[in-house]
Amino acid sequence: MTTIIRDAESLQACVGKLPGPRDLKVIDFIDAHAQRWIGSAPFAFFAFARGDALTISAAGGARGFVCVVDPHTLRLPRAALDRDADAQAGASFGSLFLSPGLGETLRVNGRVAAVDAETVTLVVAECYLHCAKALMRSAFWDSAPLDDAPTDSRALLAASRFMALATVDDQGRVDVSPKGDPAGALLQWHDGSAWYADRPGNRRVDSFRNILTQPRVAALALLPGATTLLTLHGRASIISDAPLASAFAVDGRVPRLVTQIDDLRLATAESAALRCARLWPAAPADEQLDPAATFAAHVKLSKTRGLAAGIARAALSVPGLMDKGLQHDYKNNLY
Repeated sequence: MTTIIRDAESLQACVGKLPGPRDLKVIDFIDAHAQRWIGSAPFAFFAFARGDALTISAAGGARGFVCVVDPHTLRLPRAALDRDADAQAGASFGSLFLSPGLGETLRVNGRVAAVDAETVTLVVAECYLHCAKALMRSAFWDSAPLDDAPTDSRALLAASRFMALATVDDQGRVDVSPKGDPAGALLQWHDGSAWYADRPGNRRVDSFRNILTQPRVAALALLPGATTLLTLHGRASIISDAPLASAFAVDGRVPRLVTQIDDLRLATAESAALRCARLWPAAPADEQLDPAATFAAHVKLSKTRGLAAGIARAALSVPGLMDKGLQHDYKNNLY
């Protein structure tokens, strides 16, 4: 039986309760940990929303191509974007920064303050680290350079193992979420629509919450190792359907929900940003970056208050607890 999820209560019943305060790891500025992450990143996804328009672009260059001007301001070179025309003053933005060799990704959201001939100036409203599961499931950094990736949209859709999904909330704020799976389990084509599965992650359900109020989505999908990107635009619906979900099973684990993207527009193109970033073979991970320490620092810096938040902060005083928790989650809750 197919059920369309239309409200937050039905959604929560399917995905389960969020383990702890939702924004406990979210800060509203670029701290020292996030600055090092951005400084190590040769590649990022940037989504922009203004009015009814929602677009997403790859951005790449040398490590640190995005400049941290101050804790609340980033400077993005227009030339680093595959689609620089989408960055317009007043638009909201969402971004996802990748650092070679590390599965965690840094999510930074806010608004575009100004655009000139060379630079996009961004004001930061949210900053937080995302868990490593999407990149782990896609074997993102284990890939070798590929010269023969599919160029046909449907073929690349079927072969893709990683996707950056952009959604927007009812206030026009953009979020970019990472999705990763083995080829054939990330994206599938059914009856003229693209489908993808829900997998365990941060359990913040940002994308789902946004889709319930603003169903338009934009995404970039890729086959790690290749420099061809698949762009998807359409309208999303969250579906509970056992037969469809079974088609996305990995290691016997069947997802609880799948998402359908219809009114679909697909396009493939070579990405100058991916070529400039030179992600594969992956460079050694930056030894100064410690995901567990970053998570712990952001929990301590977050403005979220309450009993649960206080207990979580107190627990972080136990040496190694955050790292042990992450490794346990990555090992036992990958699917």
